[in-house]
Amino acid sequence: MQFGVFDHVDATGRELKHFYEERLRLTESYDRLGFYCYHVAEHHFTPLGLAPSPGIFLSAVAQRTRRIRLGPCVYLLSIYHPLRILEEVCMLDHLSGGRFQLGVGRGVSPFELGYYGVSDAESSERYIEAYQVLMQGLQGGTLTHKGKHFDFRDVPLALHPLQRPHPPLWYGMGTAEAAAFCAESGFNTLSIGFDPHIRGLTDRYREVWTGRGRDLADLPLLGMSRHVVVADTDQEARRIARRAYPLWQKHLAFLWRRHGASMKRLEAVYPADWDEAEAREVVVAGPPARVRDYVRDHAARAGVNYFVGWFSFGDMTVAEATRSAELFAGSVMPELADPGLG
Repeated sequence: MQFGVFDHVDATGRELKHFYEERLRLTESYDRLGFYCYHVAEHHFTPLGLAPSPGIFLSAVAQRTRRIRLGPCVYLLSIYHPLRILEEVCMLDHLSGGRFQLGVGRGVSPFELGYYGVSDAESSERYIEAYQVLMQGLQGGTLTHKGKHFDFRDVPLALHPLQRPHPPLWYGMGTAEAAAFCAESGFNTLSIGFDPHIRGLTDRYREVWTGRGRDLADLPLLGMSRHVVVADTDQEARRIARRAYPLWQKHLAFLWRRHGASMKRLEAVYPADWDEAEAREVVVAGPPARVRDYVRDHAARAGVNYFVGWFSFGDMTVAEATRSAELFAGSVMPELADPGLG
């Protein structure tokens, strides 16, 4: 099993000039500790995500790290001009020395898309067309495309990705239909939510994968993502988690509350209180042994081969997040690195 890091790059209360530098210092730690990939969310006009242009942030990460893979999870293709994102992907792949991971999606927040003039109903078709243009453009040569939203003829492509035919693809898998699409296309995936839901998705992925005559030994990374706080004692881990998590959850709900929208779907998975979220088993805090057992058990239940921790959220300090990642890398990862879980 592989291990990665997910980061909303959510507000901590620190001034931005300090905030970004602290996040970059954390990525240096993740690199040093041997995590597989650093995944950055894209959000707009909300304290949930202060890296609304993930490519800019990741270009800085690429210069501060050497081994860890990195990428957006995901680019909101429904609000991008595909020629712009095509050139950005090629640049980032070279700037990172071929470590770039290409996550794509349409976006889950109707409010964020709406600020860009894209309706929730329109976002899917814009995403699909932009994805088609992007994948065609990554092959190089010249680009010609005529669709509902974009029309290009003989565009000369001066840039190309370092990884051929394109960087590895990632998708936030949340439905059975998405699982089938990802398996057909060979996407790596990340999922959130309860174990049985994720298990249904990974089972569907494997069903489609093997149904096309592919070997399970060649399976891409199927991941689950969880808030993780590791400390030397249970008391210390819970103290940090109980303080930091409510701020993150407040940021998660920011635009929904601002627009007077129902919070039922969000709070069904991520309630405002850490202890309640822990009772639902969607977060974990504790000393290394407890976290190790949690990761082992939940990865098996969900059928994943990739576990991704949210090590920095809310008002966690650099020292707290670094210590948590160090304990995870030193005491959890070595014991669970064996492939075949789930």
